[in-house]
Amino acid sequence: MQRFFINKDNCALMIIDIQERLADVMKMKESVVTNTLHLVEISKMFGIPIILTEQYPKGLGKTVKEITDALANYNPLEKITFDCCLNDVIKNAILSVNKSHIIITGMETHICVLQTTLSLLQMGYHCHLVNDAVCSRTKQNWKTGISLMSDAGAVITSTETVLFQILKQAGTEEFKTISRRIK
Repeated sequence: MQRFFINKDNCALMIIDIQERLADVMKMKESVVTNTLHLVEISKMFGIPIILTEQYPKGLGKTVKEITDALANYNPLEKITFDCCLNDVIKNAILSVNKSHIIITGMETHICVLQTTLSLLQMGYHCHLVNDAVCSRTKQNWKTGISLMSDAGAVITSTETVLFQILKQAGTEEFKTISRRIK
């Protein structure tokens, strides 16, 4: 059961390759960006580390402007491997945050998100795949990626589930801020 429980102290947010040219061909771009922004906001509120990756930015562009504008620091970790964990800089960034649970958003579900999640699971991390904050060019590829990660042991979740797991209770200023965002 431990893998299902996230809180502000045990997790990090990983944003995988939500980049300009890649996002342009995604049907679900708008909801993925919006939901990722909600997760960025709660991460900033509670000091949750954010790991941002970019796949070959010379070809795919930088992270979309909405996300870079929302980040306190725009410090992408560049890669050419589909699996983020095959890049030593990214792998060391993940290890250095010293968290047991990784909240995962990004593009594309069946490629970079899938391969990274499988490696993180193999490394012993509890992975929370935010199914409304990941996408692929086709719905079938999105479904395939989600199914494979679920079978491998990732927790398939949603943005609001993650937000309220971290918030824990109503009535706080953080709760009010997040509630306004998601209405």
